[in-house]
Amino acid sequence: MSDQRKILHDDRNGLDYVLVGDYYLPMIDLPDETRPIGYWGMLRKDYMKNYKSGMYSYLLLTGKLDSYLADLNEQAQEWYELIEEQIRSAEGVTEELKRQNPMEWVRHCNNIRDRVTDIIKHELIYV
Repeated sequence: MSDQRKILHDDRNGLDYVLVGDYYLPMIDLPDETRPIGYWGMLRKDYMKNYKSGMYSYLLLTGKLDSYLADLNEQAQEWYELIEEQIRSAEGVTEELKRQNPMEWVRHCNNIRDRVTDIIKHELIYV
């Protein structure tokens, strides 16, 4: 029988390590995140993987990635709804236009959606 201890504690980083075979592996317990990451969170995650690998690795290893992405998704969705409403109001895209000319209303709404999506991506996701 080996004289190695089954569990070690490292005071420098505060982690406990368990002996698995010949190696000590960190005993990491990730927090349970129940909020969805969503569309904006997934875009940010892909961007971080490709262009901000240090930040992505740090958040992943500290167990904060899911909560960070869920927070970002909620913030981006709030911005999206606010900006979309402001643009619709400024450009006169109303229910009256929808009733009078549905195709024109759809064209305006699609244009606004695309512009707002670009704003959110450039201001919040790809930074």
